[in-house]
Amino acid sequence: MADIDFDQEEQQSYKIVTADDPEMLEPVAAFTSADGRDLYEHFRFVADKGQALLRIDKFLVARMEKTSRNRIQQAADAGCIIVNGKPVKSSYKVKPLDVVSIVMDRPRYEFEILAEDIPLDIVYEDEDLLVVNKPAGMVVHPGHGNYTGTLVNALAWHFKDNPDYDVNDPRMGLVHRIDKDTSGLLVIAKTPDAKTHLGKQFYDKTTSRKYVAMVWGEPTAEANTIVGNIARDPRDKLKMAVFPPESGVGKHAVTHYQILERFGYVTLVQCVLETGRTHQIRVHMRHIGNPLFNDSRYGGDKILKGTTFAKYKQFVENCFAVCPRQALHAKTLGFTHPRTGKRMEFNSEIPADFAALIERWRIYSSGSRD
Repeated sequence: MADIDFDQEEQQSYKIVTADDPEMLEPVAAFTSADGRDLYEHFRFVADKGQALLRIDKFLVARMEKTSRNRIQQAADAGCIIVNGKPVKSSYKVKPLDVVSIVMDRPRYEFEILAEDIPLDIVYEDEDLLVVNKPAGMVVHPGHGNYTGTLVNALAWHFKDNPDYDVNDPRMGLVHRIDKDTSGLLVIAKTPDAKTHLGKQFYDKTTSRKYVAMVWGEPTAEANTIVGNIARDPRDKLKMAVFPPESGVGKHAVTHYQILERFGYVTLVQCVLETGRTHQIRVHMRHIGNPLFNDSRYGGDKILKGTTFAKYKQFVENCFAVCPRQALHAKTLGFTHPRTGKRMEFNSEIPADFAALIERWRIYSSGSRD
């Protein structure tokens, strides 16, 4: 994405879903790029009724302080200038009442990113990229009411002595995201070229992403593929929902799953992402009747399978306490190195809370079920 100065007051034109839920604090994407990326509006200008035909680079330079015409042209070349919902080149001539938006592939940060000395579990690092193992409970990047303690704040500290890394520059940094209460592997680009190459791999589906999840119930097939578009649930904007592929609603999403271990009332599964949509595994597994264990957003924090005996209820409650979040871990991440072309694959251990949960169910299922 183009590097544009945003050192001026910006209009917040994107929608904030809620003010008290860190996981859903991020703005909803305003546009989708031609290569499938979510794009977020940072600036919006509406040409007045008497607007004379004028090249858009001249139009924007006159309205944006500390931004050069060259940067505007770079932004247009990168697909960051949208007019009436469609990307345009810098030669486009603005007409009366045109709606001009400048978009980026990340939400706008309201405040300067604070560098915080937050420990990072670094799995791998070189001059181009960084692979980290994110703990459950850490938000990936700042949002409304949630400006500290995020992975981006930790990265700002980690790179504070690196003059080539600007945490506010969207041309580098996070290439993909996982939910606050999901643990596991993420790759961070340290250069614009690395961001471009890695982003293309995610778009082209040449990366490898494997998750381990515990779900309620027992999927009937040992392995299967879930195909269903994902979009905001019209009845609850804090949730995502699945829509038929032919409906035209939402974004195409594909999840492949395979059963790893059956515990009777719950099942351990491996999920392989072909696409990467918001809450994809969580909403796809719920869609087939197997919500993730202790996933409060999608109903997995209740006893959905099992007996009515008090001893069993107490066992499940203890399991909820042992792993107080959705049982989902991004275990494997594979991609081609953007500079060397070498295929790289990283694995992370299942974290202690999830591992303890698995062991409890393993012991329970091997004995008597009260």
